[in-house]
Amino acid sequence: MAKTLKILFFLGLFGALAAVGITYAIYYNVKDKIPTVAELKDIELRIPLRIYTADNQLIGEFGEQRRTPINYAEIPQNLEHAILAAEDSNFYHHPGVDILGLGRAVMQLITTGQKQGGGSTITMQVARNYFLSFEQTYTRKFTEIFIALKMERELSKHEILELYVNKIYLGKRAYGFEAAAQVYYGKNLNELDLAQLAMIAGLPKAPSRFNPIVNPSRALIRRNWILQRMLSLGMIEKEAYQNAVESPITAKNHGVMPDIEAGYIAEMVRSELYNTFGDDLYNTGMTVYTTIDSHRQKAANTALFNGILDYDMRHGYRGSIDTRIDLIEAPLEEQEKALKNIEPFKNWQTALVISTDEKTADLRLANGKRTTLSWDAMKWARPYISADSKGPSPSTVADILVPGDIVRLRPDEQLQWKLAQKPEVQSALISLNSKDGAIQALVGGFNFYENKFNRVTQSKRQPGSNFKPFIYASALNRGYTAASIINDAPVVFNDSNLASAWRPTNDGGKFYGPTRLRQALYRSQNIVSVRLLDELGVTPTLKFLRRFGFDPNELPHNLSLSLGSANLSPLQIATGYAVFSNGGYQVQPYLIDKVVDRDNETLFEASPVTVCVTCTLLEKTNDGEPQMGLFNTAKGIQTLPVAPQVLDPEVNYIIYDMMRDVIKYGTGRRARVLKRDDLAGKTGTTNDGRDAWFSGFNGNLVTSVWSGFDNSTPLGRGEWGGSVSLPTWIDYMREALRDTPTDFVPKPSSLVTVRIDPNTGERALPGQANAIFEIFRKNHVPPQRDLNLPALNNNSSNEAQEEKQENNALENLF
Repeated sequence: MAKTLKILFFLGLFGALAAVGITYAIYYNVKDKIPTVAELKDIELRIPLRIYTADNQLIGEFGEQRRTPINYAEIPQNLEHAILAAEDSNFYHHPGVDILGLGRAVMQLITTGQKQGGGSTITMQVARNYFLSFEQTYTRKFTEIFIALKMERELSKHEILELYVNKIYLGKRAYGFEAAAQVYYGKNLNELDLAQLAMIAGLPKAPSRFNPIVNPSRALIRRNWILQRMLSLGMIEKEAYQNAVESPITAKNHGVMPDIEAGYIAEMVRSELYNTFGDDLYNTGMTVYTTIDSHRQKAANTALFNGILDYDMRHGYRGSIDTRIDLIEAPLEEQEKALKNIEPFKNWQTALVISTDEKTADLRLANGKRTTLSWDAMKWARPYISADSKGPSPSTVADILVPGDIVRLRPDEQLQWKLAQKPEVQSALISLNSKDGAIQALVGGFNFYENKFNRVTQSKRQPGSNFKPFIYASALNRGYTAASIINDAPVVFNDSNLASAWRPTNDGGKFYGPTRLRQALYRSQNIVSVRLLDELGVTPTLKFLRRFGFDPNELPHNLSLSLGSANLSPLQIATGYAVFSNGGYQVQPYLIDKVVDRDNETLFEASPVTVCVTCTLLEKTNDGEPQMGLFNTAKGIQTLPVAPQVLDPEVNYIIYDMMRDVIKYGTGRRARVLKRDDLAGKTGTTNDGRDAWFSGFNGNLVTSVWSGFDNSTPLGRGEWGGSVSLPTWIDYMREALRDTPTDFVPKPSSLVTVRIDPNTGERALPGQANAIFEIFRKNHVPPQRDLNLPALNNNSSNEAQEEKQENNALENLF
């Protein structure tokens, strides 16, 4: 017996020494893979870029991994219990390694000859997810054990569980449980009920196999098993268990759910920041706050969407997407499959016409439901022939639909569904705060997800008459007045910069004879604009247009400039109109207000050039630096660069007042429906109606809308800036300015109002019955005509010389 004991002792000692030796050898082999204490305590998660409006509404998210880190205190208790029940019920009692669990895994290996899952504690899973690959090798397993043991020494259990909750992959690009709550339920984690928490707690074991969207039956079994474990471990009461297991599966793929639809804006931000940060932009947890106002962005989305649909319906129905008579009697599953294969669009439904009668149609929706389409929902659908013509009005459903047609329906508050079609026309809207250039709303097209081309910034189209106010401002600056007379009569120009002799005409071919500039602007008379530019000279006018942010090299160097033949983007036009809106100051549009890192440390903050109305100017330290001022902003007192004044306030107010008449009496009359006296603007339509514009503003907000086809085909007979783009502008401004007081462009006290003869533009005679009031600069009031002399044109060409010295200071800015 003694000999046997001795042998056993030495064998045990040898085994122990061998175990120690083997353990040391393994440790020595893997020690370089074990993180240091500093690395354990400084773990950084891959967090996507998130972009928000100025009022903290999510616009977009970019990054391969969807993740929203939370603290341990934010983990719902039921979730913690569900995780422990599913993954590691002994978590709070083991040192990082569960010996019994590993023993079971070893026995499985011995008995089956295969490496099986199991034996990994939560700490070991954290070690694997943060520091190791997922290859199944003995070396990785031992490394995992060593890291887990070290983590347990250096980190608290709560810290380890927090790392697990934020790191673990849960399918559908969701990393961490907060992201999973958003992906599967469209809610924050603290809003989920017990059944939903148990469902996502079952995902770490196999995110694909137990995915409630892909494999709902397996996911349900896994969820209920976890709930049973929670009950048996005393984590939940019997009643809570019963309610949870009886709950149906409510998970569906919510994807990234922005609060505001603004794909064009999100892409602008991403593109701009990528040039600075590269690929780090997508995983370092940056947060971007833009200048976008969420209320105004929603209004812009709705206005542009409705404006395009209204135009599209006016021009008729282009027919069904397809006709599949074979689907009428097909099984429901086959019908649904065929309909779902057609690319979905917003909240519209694709539908199959099953049958029709005289005034209704029975349809199968892509979601499997049936619906009846009423006559009122489709009677608009006159056949489209061309942009200029439509077929006869339908009298029965058979004139529009036949069984087997596959069509689109859009929701309608009164009719439930309305026959629809995806428009081919496009539009764009840009709205700026004219005081500092902050972009308030931007929509670059009808559907970002179908066409990412941003027409606000990337598309350059001819603005037509939308450009005329800049020419008129140049004239006023050179000594002309709103009462100056230009003869609206046929003329031929032999401009060396034009290919041939040019005979400009007005829309409709009408000529008005001698016309005051104010009338010519609100009636958008082309001949007056061309004659005016001819008198001013193209070269000095090009130099003047720099004040509005235009590059003369991008503008035509001939008289066609007066009719808006330049190719300009809506953003450029809106930036130019901002000068009129803010009293004559040049600002620069900007979108990104602030960028912060994952620790909320500021990486960038905008310092926009701002109009100084009540700011305190700071003394310059040298002549080369911009003028700075102290501004009282929503962020507090800020030091910002002061916007340079580029247009005389008197000239600016007069052009503003002339543009108010565009809305009162001219081509923008539809905007009178807004019942606001502070609004001014200008329509624009190019040759053959290829581009339709309306740009308008008050003393704070400037908005420009463009509409047209990307291939520049005409919009059709009877379509103008006032019929296509102005309704969108009106719908947007109605909401954007709702509950805001009137905001007029400031009127300089030096301006005077004088009664004039409406036919000659000269001062009215005493008691003249048809006299009207006009605004003038003091030095530009027309003289009263001597009754013994013929009427004179009051263009004041001599006064242009008097203005030259005054303008030199402004020109030197450029």
